[in-house]
Amino acid sequence: MQFTLIDWVIMVTFFVFSMLIGVWSARQASKNYKAFFLADQNMSWWLLGISLVATTFSTDTPNLVTDIVRTQGAFGNWVWWAFLLTGMLTVFLYAKLWRRSGVMTDVEFYELRYSGPEAAFLRGFRAAYLGLLFNVFVMATVTLAAIKIGGVMMGWTPLQTVLIAATITMIYSALGGLMGVLLTDLFQFIIAMVGSVLAAIYLINLPEVGGLSNLLSHPNVVSKMTFLPDPSTIGAGEILTIFLIPIAVQWWASYYPGAEPGGGSYVVQRMLSAKDEKNAVTATLLFQGMHYALRPWPWILVAFASLVVFPDVASIAAKYPHLDPQIVKNDLAYPAMMTFLPAGLIGMVVTSLAAAYMSTMSSQTNYGSSILVNDLYHRFINPNATDKELVWMGRFSTVLLMVLSCTLALFLENALQAFDLILLIGAGTGLIYLLRWFWWRINAMTEIVAMIVSFVVALLLKFTALGTMVPDWSHLIVTVAFTSVAWLLTAFLSKPTSDEKLLSFYTKIKPSGPGWGPVAAKAQAVGLDISGVKNDFAIGLLCSVGGLMCIYGLLFATGFFLYGNLIAGLTWVVVTVIGIFTIRKYWNQLSFE
Repeated sequence: MQFTLIDWVIMVTFFVFSMLIGVWSARQASKNYKAFFLADQNMSWWLLGISLVATTFSTDTPNLVTDIVRTQGAFGNWVWWAFLLTGMLTVFLYAKLWRRSGVMTDVEFYELRYSGPEAAFLRGFRAAYLGLLFNVFVMATVTLAAIKIGGVMMGWTPLQTVLIAATITMIYSALGGLMGVLLTDLFQFIIAMVGSVLAAIYLINLPEVGGLSNLLSHPNVVSKMTFLPDPSTIGAGEILTIFLIPIAVQWWASYYPGAEPGGGSYVVQRMLSAKDEKNAVTATLLFQGMHYALRPWPWILVAFASLVVFPDVASIAAKYPHLDPQIVKNDLAYPAMMTFLPAGLIGMVVTSLAAAYMSTMSSQTNYGSSILVNDLYHRFINPNATDKELVWMGRFSTVLLMVLSCTLALFLENALQAFDLILLIGAGTGLIYLLRWFWWRINAMTEIVAMIVSFVVALLLKFTALGTMVPDWSHLIVTVAFTSVAWLLTAFLSKPTSDEKLLSFYTKIKPSGPGWGPVAAKAQAVGLDISGVKNDFAIGLLCSVGGLMCIYGLLFATGFFLYGNLIAGLTWVVVTVIGIFTIRKYWNQLSFE
């Protein structure tokens, strides 16, 4: 594949503009620590929502979706579509509470909610684990996708791709802080969406594919089209592992970046950056809608087209013999399809993939840096650090995270492999993240035990003979079961959080629901004012149901319309309208400060 002059102009212009945004934002970001990591907590919902969508529109996402569709069909996407359930709870139950907390990071929450040395240990450990180890692993999977795209579309070696792709992102992220990330995300999201849609339209109409109707009637594609459970075309085992387990267990039990139960990582960072609670909620709602309903179908259609052009992995390997065999997997089909694009459009699409990579990496490095600096360096190493020192530590850690993640990426093989491992390691911990806001009995030891047990069980199942003793589909359930029993026993048997900390948290956060009954009684007994606590828990659940109807409705209506099934499409449009009506009806009954 050869780049023409117009392709290079498009790409270079994009890189230069991204750098200029970082330079322009540097002065604002250098003002103080809060400006660098939270953009002065004065951001509007639309910018934050689009930033979140851009962040989750990473280079590895179309590769992952392509891998899923080629191996499991469109139905396989339920492994991540199921996370919308926790996403909607995050919107209507947790977003306003995060903004109300006043913390700088989601890791700082531990010492707001829990007491004693266990809370301090948990904060320090999670800072190192999430900010360094876990964050680097996630960033490495994104960089792996960039390596595959660079190898297929540009003919670059893995090292060349890493050096070129990471340098500009690292520079503007280190200079501009979160404000630079937000502004570049807006620009990069537009480029990424336009590129993915135009690429899908062009590739569907390749002579080898023959247009949408021919594509959807091709023998290689027909068996992959179902995206709702259909026992006549999908085996009971697949329905269990791909649909029932994710929809019944995975969404609340697993910790996954961007879809943490109750919110976490860069999602919480955006909530904390909002100017108020309403902006935090609306930003998160916009993110969920665009993430699940707007973006998947261009990738799915390209994955379908790849089944016609590259029916198996061997055909991909034959097309690109210069690539390392360890990275030639089904997820390579997406960048392989991009090589068919014409001059001008290929520059646009490569630029859109670069934008997807840069937006994700910049958000991950800024988030990871924020907790390394706030919750490790400032909390435990140098409590007296000045704002200037903290900003410079943030820039240093940004560079460090980028270097480590790019190095690790050279040793990974495919995106789905990493996705499965991340899900398994976090299995069983998710319910704690949901309940700790609404049940006083959750304490620091509960979380510590859950982390240890889930990690150990996951590694045993994945890398030892114990994993062969039970079916693969049960690994998640086994991990959740062992972890849940362990942390529930810990919650009831270990020493509870101190009354002082519980009362402080309850009066500050004002969580609703019955789980704080004993604490509310103690607050009244000592004369604390709890009149601001409003029981809108049920209203939040109703709005969450409305959100699910709305977003799933849009997702499936789009799919049925593309398939030419107008009646089914219109049915899901009705579901969408009912969902919108439900949210509008109950929105004003939600409590905001």
